[in-house]
Amino acid sequence: MTKTNTLANFGFKRKSGILMHVSSLPSPYGIGNFGKHAYQFVDFLSQTGQKCWQVLPLNPTTYGDSPYQSPAALAGNPYFIDPELLYEQKLLTKKELKLSRDTSVRVDYGKLFNTRYELLRKAYNRYKADDKFFAFCRKNKKWLEDYSLFMALKVKYNHCHWTLWQEQDKNATLARKNATLHKEEMDFWKWIQFVFKTQWDALKDYAHQKGILIIGDMPIYVAHDSVDVWKDPSQFLLDDDYVPTVVAGCPPDPFSKDGQLWGNPIYDWEKMKQQGFSWWIERVKESFKLYDILRIDHFRGFSSFYSIPYGEPNAVNGRWNTAFGKELFDAVKKAVPKAKIIAEDLGFVSQDVRELLQYTGFPGMKILQFAFGEDDAEYLPRMYKTENCIVYSGSHDSDCTTSWHQELDERSCARLDRECWNVVGQTRTYDVIELGMKSIANLAVVPMQDYLNLTNEQGRMNVPSVPDGNWQWRANAKYITPVLTQKVADMTKKCRRFYNGK
Repeated sequence: MTKTNTLANFGFKRKSGILMHVSSLPSPYGIGNFGKHAYQFVDFLSQTGQKCWQVLPLNPTTYGDSPYQSPAALAGNPYFIDPELLYEQKLLTKKELKLSRDTSVRVDYGKLFNTRYELLRKAYNRYKADDKFFAFCRKNKKWLEDYSLFMALKVKYNHCHWTLWQEQDKNATLARKNATLHKEEMDFWKWIQFVFKTQWDALKDYAHQKGILIIGDMPIYVAHDSVDVWKDPSQFLLDDDYVPTVVAGCPPDPFSKDGQLWGNPIYDWEKMKQQGFSWWIERVKESFKLYDILRIDHFRGFSSFYSIPYGEPNAVNGRWNTAFGKELFDAVKKAVPKAKIIAEDLGFVSQDVRELLQYTGFPGMKILQFAFGEDDAEYLPRMYKTENCIVYSGSHDSDCTTSWHQELDERSCARLDRECWNVVGQTRTYDVIELGMKSIANLAVVPMQDYLNLTNEQGRMNVPSVPDGNWQWRANAKYITPVLTQKVADMTKKCRRFYNGK
């Protein structure tokens, strides 16, 4: 086993956490938010001895509803604002609050888009700007001005893609010259970000009081239809009409014969390097204003990335390109020396990716659902060479573990039976959880769906390459019970990961 300073990388030793996105929390308003159910979840984490709450990206979502395809890399999702807190501030009436109730079993993003902004505008129209709001705007001016202008123009053009706008607005430099024409609408979008940050900071402070750290998530790419591409297209490989020349994705593999065509524009890595990676440094700094620990998605893309010619129907005809991961993370560490970063080192992991992971010292990820396809697979706990890693039963992109082990082929099932004891009175899903929790990994994270023993039909969060029906899972309003709390606490104690505030 390789000896590493895991305390420096994590800030703690041998702990556990739960993966539960904010959108999946219960609430009577159609989607999870920063309200009372979020505080109850923090209490549940504390009572069960967890150290970390892992969330997916908190950025706004757009077409497809994926938090990994956001129109704004530095902004927060307006849907996570709790209407009840606005009511307590007398910004909404009791009747408005009642009419906004939505107890749908799954998140209906279309309905939210058509109703939530109308509700927020009513609250905004009653809000009287104060020093806190003005201070927020000054502090975040660098990104907030462009974001609010972009959203104001989105409204002006009925939310169509920015490349279809008139030239004076499609060109961000020209649009900024006319920003005063949109001041009222821009102030609304600034206020939304102010409220988002105020409510999130209060929730995060509460978590910190309980000793809970927040693990956030930063997608590697941004959406083409985003403020990030609009405001500085020179950072991306686009043609003169702002159309990508190449787009991101993954090559074909045993799970996907056509590969994955994500469609995100590719960065101009040469230019970013010349600029000292200032674009990335700003993004990382802003991320650590929201989170304590940052998971960077698709880490392998910082070593070499797969690009596909724009217009291709799938990802078959792509090619690998070299990135500047070592130089980038040297710059990030210099600018944010205390940054605690997790590398999502999954997918096709070549030697250059392994070298980059070792070079940075970042902890990588071990997904137990990947561990039983072959003998002595690197994802098996007995094969871990360092404690500087995070073990997961599954992820937001994988099956719920209950469905996963029910659908294993005969050989994989035999390996699972050899590697993972079947504890009397315990579900097979909890057996897998225990296998990971007992490993040497410094941090063990379990998706909430697995602690609830849910199947794919009940709780699958995302199916990669399937465009519809994802990101909709919501926990039942009564999912936290004394029995569940005791079971999770007992598992955490049994595996010597229980955090008691010391």
